[in-house]
Amino acid sequence: MEVMRPRIALVGDRSPAVRSHTRIPLILDALREREGLDLDAYWIRTDEVADLGGFDGVWILLGSPYRSEQGAITAARTARENAIPLLGTCAGFQHALLEYARHVCGLSVSHAENDPAAPDPLIRQLACSLAGHEAAVRLVPGSLAERIVGADRTVERYFCSYGPDPAYLETLEAHGLRFTGHDEEGEARVAELPGHPFYLVTLFQPELAERQPHPLVRAFAVAAAGRAALTRGPDPVRL
Repeated sequence: MEVMRPRIALVGDRSPAVRSHTRIPLILDALREREGLDLDAYWIRTDEVADLGGFDGVWILLGSPYRSEQGAITAARTARENAIPLLGTCAGFQHALLEYARHVCGLSVSHAENDPAAPDPLIRQLACSLAGHEAAVRLVPGSLAERIVGADRTVERYFCSYGPDPAYLETLEAHGLRFTGHDEEGEARVAELPGHPFYLVTLFQPELAERQPHPLVRAFAVAAAGRAALTRGPDPVRL
């Protein structure tokens, strides 16, 4: 039986001015040529997000402020509630946390970039922008991120100026989210959701890695292929 290509939703407001967006075709080529993972990828603007339930994977990309904050949050919620593999990078990380805080923790929280006047935002402006920076990330031993990377430390690239307020992290963790990657100062940079088939979000951008595909992107693609095989074909590919 022929296995159908995994269908991936690339959620973000695509722009030729965003370097990470221009690297997506390279990443898809690398997955196909080096890993044998041929993804059927669809770009979906945040203001055009509707029913993503038919996709095998959802990747929420950078590019905030989005055309629609709600569109990005809907994408994260759909993936979480329907056990669809989710990868969120940069703004994808930020909006996945917003979704979790609102719909799982019951918090009325905001993103400072989208609503500068809101008090106590979950996603706040960083004291020092990470735009264009490269920095070490320490991964929790035994976490999904650490198993995928194969080490407890990795050096990654950023292009963002917003991140989570540490004051909220304890509440998010009390409701099941796990922060498994931190910078040298202990600031959260990776989150995952135990019990979900694949839920991994990072403030850094694996799209910018020199060698592609980045291990986290490859693992996401494998998880999507596994879902496609389970729902539409023979035995799934495994990590």
